Amino acid sequence: MSSLLCCGPKLAACGIVLSAWGVIMGLSPLGGATSRTDPPLSLTHSGPERIYRLYEQVSYNCFIAAGLYLLLGGFSFCQVRLNKRKEYMVR
Repeated sequence: MSSLLCCGPKLAACGIVLSAWGVIMGLSPLGGATSRTDPPLSLTHSGPERIYRLYEQVSYNCFIAAGLYLLLGGFSFCQVRLNKRKEYMVR
């Protein structure tokens, strides 16, 4: 039977910490801030529609990255569980 375990317990714990930091502290607030704020007036002289589209694209990219961090956190959590199960198995 093939094992789905592909990383050790320390790497899996590091993945959980990094994904939690990326979602909570970084990307979700940043995506929310760029989707709700207006661009500075100094940038709107080149075409406000273009600037608004760019701000919207940045907010979408932040939310997509937050979703990828959530997937990494789920994968890391599964790896932690598999490592704990491996500790209790009889050889």
